[in-house]
Amino acid sequence: MKLIDTRDAVGHVLCHDLTQIIRGVTKDARFRKGHVVTQEDIPVLLSMGKEHLYVWERQPGMLHEDEAALRLQALCQNEHMHGTAVKEGKIELIADIDGLFQVDVERLNALNGEDEIMIATRHTNTAVHKGDKLAGTRIIPLVIAEDKLKAVEARAGTGPILSLTPWKLKTCGLITTGSEVAKGLIEDTFTPVIIDKLAAYGIEVTQHCLPGDDMAAITAAALDYKAKGVDLILCTGGMSVDPDDKTPKAIKDTGADIVSYGAPVLPGAMFLLGYFVDGTPILGLPGCVMYAKATVFDLVLPRIAAGVKVSRSDLKALGHGGLCLGCPECHYPVCPFGKGC
Repeated sequence: MKLIDTRDAVGHVLCHDLTQIIRGVTKDARFRKGHVVTQEDIPVLLSMGKEHLYVWERQPGMLHEDEAALRLQALCQNEHMHGTAVKEGKIELIADIDGLFQVDVERLNALNGEDEIMIATRHTNTAVHKGDKLAGTRIIPLVIAEDKLKAVEARAGTGPILSLTPWKLKTCGLITTGSEVAKGLIEDTFTPVIIDKLAAYGIEVTQHCLPGDDMAAITAAALDYKAKGVDLILCTGGMSVDPDDKTPKAIKDTGADIVSYGAPVLPGAMFLLGYFVDGTPILGLPGCVMYAKATVFDLVLPRIAAGVKVSRSDLKALGHGGLCLGCPECHYPVCPFGKGC
């Protein structure tokens, strides 16, 4: 820093906030740290009693916070997102589309492990909408050594650490199991829930059947939907280990590769996920999806809808944070459920 006459401050960068106090009107920072002084600012500064100012003395090899924020933005920003103008040394990234937001968490942690660097993001694997904030970047001090920033850029590796993937799946074949539903003994309350959940991601149920508990009929329906080219196949109900619950075996009989039958999530432990050779996903949804607002289905659906393949390790990682607390009033997704990783 250096101290200069306020009248000579045009083009210089302030090193700290300057508060303006007008009794009964305001007591707030009139000029923020990092502000570049303009000619119009001079009378205001003088009226605030600021005859002299501490400003940043630019030195070779040092970067101002605004420049540093732009460099950090470049490490994060990917397609389908844009950055805001630099304000007080900070840049925010904003979603341009609805889609799946993902973070390379390991690389993010490596960057934030460097002193004086700060990148804050939303949780990875979450659904976002156009206009949502995704991340914010800045450095902690007003200035930073360029060599330190270069080291951070080298540590970042290749490609942005953030991604935003648009929803890709469009159609669903839905198989509602249960003889009591097929015979009309009880109302099918599962299907409307699924239709609503899928609609939020632009997926339409174009095929639907009620094969009861006939294992062969369930398998045949799934293969029929596969032949008709739907993007997603869902089987609802009949997912427990009871002898009369036939859905898991019926799904396995389709020949799909079963990623996992079971997930460390409550509600939703009896969830099944598989993929056909061409990548078409087939899911077995336990009964909790029908009555609980947030289940394992809600945690994996954003990735499924974006066409991002979910692995066995992805499912197993859901155990940390995978316990719904059963709040009297559910606020999902604004809650800890599924946010452990």
